[in-house]
Amino acid sequence: MLIIEPFCWNSPDEITRHIANSRAIKDNRIIFKIGGNKYRLIVKVHYYADVVYIKFIGTHEEYDRIDAERVDRY
Repeated sequence: MLIIEPFCWNSPDEITRHIANSRAIKDNRIIFKIGGNKYRLIVKVHYYADVVYIKFIGTHEEYDRIDAERVDRY
């Protein structure tokens, strides 16, 4: 289970410092590796509004078929 503690993040670097299985990409998006990298979650963060939008969640195989910087699946 991915548990994100309540932090007030101001940048992608702050998220990746707190969550080891995460990586920042373009457009304020963060990729999370879940379940030993079996699943991937991509979110877009609006830091000043404290809002996180889920852009993709799926298996690693499904992730390999998408463009993480452009996907807007959900």
